[in-house]
This record gives sequence, structure tokens and C-alpha cells, in this order.
Amino acid sequence: MLNLEYKEWDKFKFIEIFNIKNGFYNKKPNIEAIGNIPFIGAVDNSNGITEFYTLKNIENSSKTGDKNNVNLEKKLFQSNAICVTNNGSVGYAYYQKSKFTCSHDVNPLYLKNKILNQSIAMFLITCIEKQRVCFEYSRKWRPKRMIKSNILLPIEEPEKPNFEYMEEYSKSIINSKTEKYKQYAQKVLNSIEYKNIETLENKEWEDFFLIDIFTTIQRGKRLTKQNQTKGNIPYISSTSLNNGVDNFIGNKTDVRIFSDCLTIANSGSVGASFYQPYNFVGSDHITHLKKENMNKYVYIFISTLTNRFSEKYNFNREINDKRISREKIMLPINDRKEPDFQYMEQYMKNLTYKKVNQYLSFINYDNLKLSLI
Repeated sequence: MLNLEYKEWDKFKFIEIFNIKNGFYNKKPNIEAIGNIPFIGAVDNSNGITEFYTLKNIENSSKTGDKNNVNLEKKLFQSNAICVTNNGSVGYAYYQKSKFTCSHDVNPLYLKNKILNQSIAMFLITCIEKQRVCFEYSRKWRPKRMIKSNILLPIEEPEKPNFEYMEEYSKSIINSKTEKYKQYAQKVLNSIEYKNIETLENKEWEDFFLIDIFTTIQRGKRLTKQNQTKGNIPYISSTSLNNGVDNFIGNKTDVRIFSDCLTIANSGSVGASFYQPYNFVGSDHITHLKKENMNKYVYIFISTLTNRFSEKYNFNREINDKRISREKIMLPINDRKEPDFQYMEQYMKNLTYKKVNQYLSFINYDNLKLSLI
């Protein structure tokens, strides 16, 4: 029943499925206090959320920054909407289950004659984002163009979308992924022993050169897009997203392959630092740092500190080989005034133990709420 290949599909106009709203033509409010109302912008991450504001922040803001303002009701949008970016990162869609405010670079969509829920929204978002390839920064997806757009949806009879099927399909995927995560989470918990240790504040720290911590510090090798072949080897470059993975390639010659190490972006998103547990090809835009017998928990602890290099570098000031040889980081030390790698390892194990338990508690609570509905 849930196999997509055996479902009948049909084409619909966006305007047949959605009430298409215009976002509010406004600049982002000034932050005067911590709020809980999300501002949705034309971005490709974080569910479209760029900041949280209070009602007062939103009410007091105006495009021109003066008293030429509009009523709060025109700036707030109701819950259970899909927000589609129409400018910038065009064609990304995000479900909003609470009230929100947004820019005019976003189209809020509401189902006609039906209240949207998260399961239906997840299915529709996948269908909406299939059209992303049709748009780019210079070809916006404003409401006037969106009402002429089409969307393919499964149907229960001619000209009638099968929302019940969409909901059940999404739930089946979510339940399957949740069960896999719970099994993985339990495996992680079984591999970790929680121990009481000193807090970071009570621990003594000292400065160390990177060249004194790591036995190998080496830049990757240049590999242009044109010379990349399709494959399943992660290609790590200067992006600050997705653990630095920029592509998956098949190149195995005339490249530099690293594994089980730390990477730092030396250009682009300068300072972005990640632990890489697998074999990967490193571009010339990253530098890999490795120390024999250092485990992933220590690498992850240190990556938080090396990420701070982004505060002193930027696109015009890169981390070259000479500069990285002079870089220092502060580390907790033991009684011999050496880096306390055992402490770092246990600290990250404790943090992992706490976070995984929090995630499991959240999942179990969320499933309980669903069963009571």
C-alpha cells in the first residue's frame, strides 16, 4: 500500500492545492530581547529560521525604520504552513507548526479545505522541492509565478489528492528511521561509561602549538570539479556544512586520501573544523591534522577549539601552512602540565551520554503524545 511506484499520480496547479500567501515586505526586526517567534528567511538550512523574536520586536519593526509601520496581524502568519523560499536559496520548503514571521522572500502555503500536519507537510515538501532545479537567484519563484506552477501528487480518484496516503507514507518513513536511531542510540550508550569528572571551569588549562599536538599536519590536494568522477568516497572541502563533505567522488589516483583525523578549512569557510572517521579525499582548501592513537572523542573536543580560528580569519585572510604552524589552542592539562587527553575523552563521552539520553527521552515522549491523539 505504501509503495510509491504502484500509486497513481496526477498533476495539479499549486493554486488548486494551496492558498498562496505573500510574505511580509519588511526587514528583520532589531533584537531587543530573547523571543520564541521564528523569523523565516530565504536560506537553505535550519528549517528556514534565521532568528527568534518577541512580539514587541516584530510589532516595532518597519521597512523604513520609522513610524511608517503596519499592524502586527499583517506581520504574523498562522501555524501549520509550508514556507517556500522564492529568492536567494530558491525552492527550499519548510514546515512551520507554530506562528511565525517572515520576509517577502518567502511564500507561506496553506492547504485548501484541510489543516496541514507535519506528516502531510513532509510529503508535500519533497514534491515541492523537486522544482528547485527550475529556479535560481536570477529567476525568482514569487507568488505570481507560483500560481502557474504544477505539482505531482498521489491521488485516490481523478482530480483528488490522496492526503491520507501521504500522511501514512510519511509516518511509516519516520517510524522506520526512529527505530533505527533508537537501536543506534542504545548501541552508543552501551559503549560508553559515564564517570564524574571535574568541570571545565575547575580544570587547569594551558596553551599549545598545533604542531606540538599533532604528528601530521598536511594540506589536501587540488581537484577541480571538472576532474571529479562519480563515486562513494567523501570529498572534504571548505564548506561549513555536512561535516565538510562537498561531494562524493571516485578518484583514487593523483589525490590525497586521509582518514581518522581532524580537518580545518583553510579558505572559503575558514576555520570550519570537523572530525572525519572515514577514508576521504582532501581538497587543497582543507588541512588535515592527525595524531596516532588519538580517538574520536578527543578529536571532537579539539574541533570545538579549532573552530574558533574562524574568528580571526576570513575569506581574504586564509590559514596557510606558515600560519597554521604558529597557531595555538588552549587545552586542559594534567599534573605533568601535558594535554589531558584522558579528561577530554571522558568529557566528550559524558556529553554524548547525556545528549543521547535526552534524544531518546524526546522521541519516547513525542511518540507517547502521538498515541494519545
